[in-house]
Amino acid sequence: MSDKLIALFADILEISEDMLNDETSPKNTWQWDSLTAMHLIAAIETTFDVRLSTKEIVSMDSIAKVRAVLQGKNIDI
Repeated sequence: MSDKLIALFADILEISEDMLNDETSPKNTWQWDSLTAMHLIAAIETTFDVRLSTKEIVSMDSIAKVRAVLQGKNIDI
C-alpha cells in the first residue's frame, strides 16, 4: 500500500521514497530547507484539501508530526 504522505515528500524533496520515514526531518534531510518547507506546506494543503494554521505549520518538523496534524484533522493518509 502506498503512503500518500511519503510519496508527496519524495516528490517535493526530489528523493526516493525509500529514503524517507516518519523520522525524516530538516535535521537529517538536507533537501528539506526553508524554501522547500514552503513548497511542502502548499503541497500538503492542496493534496489533502486542508488549511493549516501557523501553529500547526511551525510544529510540523518531521514527517511523523505532519502525519499527526493531518490525522488530527481526520485526513485519510
